[in-house]
Amino acid sequence: MGPKAKKKSGSKKKRITKADQLKQLQEEEERRQKEEEEARVKYEKEEMERLEIQRAEKEKLRKLEAKDLERRNGELEELYLLEACFPEAEKLKRDSRLLSQWKHYIQCDGSPDPSISQEINTFISLWKEETNETFEAVTAKSKLVLNQASTLADLDSGNMEKVIRDENVTVYVWANLKKNPRYRSIRFSETQTGFEIPRILATSDIALRLLHTRYDHVTPLGPVPTASQEHTSTVTYFGKDEVKSVEAAVSKDVQEEYKEQENESNSVHEEETKVDEQGGIEGQTSSVQEESEATKYELEMKLLSETVSAAQLLLLENASEKPYFFEENEVDLCQFTALGGVHHLDILELPPQCKPRKGWMIVEILKEGLQKYTYPPETAEDFETENTFPPIEVMLEVHENVIFFENPMVARWDAEGKHWKTDGISNVSYKSEDRLITFSLDTFGPVTLIQDAHVNMPYQSWELRPLDVNKVLLTVTTVFTEIQIQIKENLCMLASIKLNNQKHSSILEEKWMTPVSFIIALKEAGLNIFPTGHSHFYVVINYKLPLVEVKAYRQMALLSSAFAFGWSKWNTVCNSDKVVFQVREHLPKEEPIQNPNWTLLMFNGDRAQSLKINESSDAFSEALKEETEFHSTLYHMVKDFASKEAMKKVRCSSCQFVDSVCHMLLSTRLLSYS
Repeated sequence: MGPKAKKKSGSKKKRITKADQLKQLQEEEERRQKEEEEARVKYEKEEMERLEIQRAEKEKLRKLEAKDLERRNGELEELYLLEACFPEAEKLKRDSRLLSQWKHYIQCDGSPDPSISQEINTFISLWKEETNETFEAVTAKSKLVLNQASTLADLDSGNMEKVIRDENVTVYVWANLKKNPRYRSIRFSETQTGFEIPRILATSDIALRLLHTRYDHVTPLGPVPTASQEHTSTVTYFGKDEVKSVEAAVSKDVQEEYKEQENESNSVHEEETKVDEQGGIEGQTSSVQEESEATKYELEMKLLSETVSAAQLLLLENASEKPYFFEENEVDLCQFTALGGVHHLDILELPPQCKPRKGWMIVEILKEGLQKYTYPPETAEDFETENTFPPIEVMLEVHENVIFFENPMVARWDAEGKHWKTDGISNVSYKSEDRLITFSLDTFGPVTLIQDAHVNMPYQSWELRPLDVNKVLLTVTTVFTEIQIQIKENLCMLASIKLNNQKHSSILEEKWMTPVSFIIALKEAGLNIFPTGHSHFYVVINYKLPLVEVKAYRQMALLSSAFAFGWSKWNTVCNSDKVVFQVREHLPKEEPIQNPNWTLLMFNGDRAQSLKINESSDAFSEALKEETEFHSTLYHMVKDFASKEAMKKVRCSSCQFVDSVCHMLLSTRLLSYS
């Protein structure tokens, strides 16, 4: 055997001694301390830089605030002069009302003034007392009496049907002449309106009458909530007696000042008279008189300005509690509204029909006139009512000028409680394409269609854009529709409606109306974008302080002839004492820009500022935009970046136009309800 192979000597790991371990730990500790020191130095440096930046920002803000405070009085004085357009517009409206009353007075045509309740009451009373009629009128009534139902009988069914229409009222009459139990379905010719009557009525001497009034004269018979009354009475700022109607809202100091100045002017006038009697200089007296009249006019306008401001503020003050307790099945008219007028449904006892006798037509005339047929009979038991006297099925056409964004509810008028109720109505079905609603009714009487008054609130977005000199376009976008409103001078017009992104025609389009009449017309058409004093109970709103809103709307209206304003998502994030919206210069007749460059403004009623953020920013910040300043008014804020032409158009705006724009902004409350 050969010699044994030597074992390979493997490399042994070097054993780390305690000294080496201690040295390693010491090095790591030194490295850690060095890193901590570097981090500390870096942090201190960054903190110093941050504090320096913060100090510089604070100093910058302090200087800007001091500058804003220094020029505040001057800016407010200039704003006060611009806002003189509001009392001036109110004075023009007052003069227009007085002129209208005078023209009505000198016409002497016997028609009453609708604004004076005494004249309306007198007119109605005299109308009822009219008994002396001309021979022609009596003859016409005689022909009407002789034309009984039998002469209008349908050839197929043998029953009578008649439809009489005018612009405000439609009457449908059906008389059961043959009493054939097979004819239970009633359809009025060329309409979808009709009834499905039970067998017991099909064999009875009855007539059905449906009177459809396109106006609602029933709802006002019920109680009106107090806060809603206040809102309605102040929506026009003033009634018959403008200043007295909101006298409580006017500050006592202004009233006392007016009285003192008036006394002074009277004393000056007395002195003028004395000087004139003593042979004073006529020119000096005339000058003093002119100054006195000018002072009196200024004080009158100051008082009127305070009154208008108080009325505008009252428009935006919310009710603190709901108006009153509603009974079961009673319609809450603060939440819902009646649309499409009232349908008066009646069952009448069929009067005696005319009969031919030897060339004569003989008819029995009942002294008591037409009598209502009670259905079901008051003496019927409950179990008999359900089986023998089933509900009557009613089919009604929804008026084409009314828009329902949801399936309408049906309500009946409770004459005893004087309110609308939803009981006694069942099997409601609505076909929106055919505009036909069908329901079963236990007892006849006035019925109406109901829609949620706040179906279009809150708004999704809005924009106010100039169109021409003293003419703007207000666009309000809701969940269901887009409404465009044109405003010019003291008139408003519905420009267009879009439903599901498609244009919808309306009878209100291209019709110019005063703001108050326009708002009423839109509400009656179902296009309600006008909150009331109770709307915040039924809509989740973005509450803003009323005074801040009023100041914002007034100043936006002042600038609306040359600047466009738009909705901002940050308005819902900021506090209730601030509003945020977008603004940009937009001169009339400019082509709409695809991606306009908006400036984001924040306003708290006393200070306006441009924000550093924009609509696409990740978070809200009140940081001031670079190279901008604070201002006390929106007018002076936009003046910093506006052209001279734009500011010239603002100063040349018509007072009635500015007032109308402000009225529409106050009525829609875009900053709280979007």
